[in-house]
Amino acid sequence: MKSVFIVFNQANTERVEFMLDELGIRGFTFFEQIQGRGSINGEPRRGTHTWPEMNSAMMCVVSDDMVDELLKNVKRLDKRNEEVGVKAFVWNIERVI
Repeated sequence: MKSVFIVFNQANTERVEFMLDELGIRGFTFFEQIQGRGSINGEPRRGTHTWPEMNSAMMCVVSDDMVDELLKNVKRLDKRNEEVGVKAFVWNIERVI
């Protein structure tokens, strides 16, 4: 199993949830009001007068064979509007209780 942590501009919240629904990924944890800045070209998301936008994130745990399809969809969403930004990070889940 893998954990996929998807970070996105809050404007994409409904699109990300719809994407998970379309892939049949039911469970996720939603994080609101996340501040940060992309590592390459990303503008700061700070919720301030200067940088008013904010990010959100969702983390889901999926089977290994679902990861590639999920990442393909994240990339497609990012290409839709690269300026807004969507990133996904994947790591191993060793145990679930």
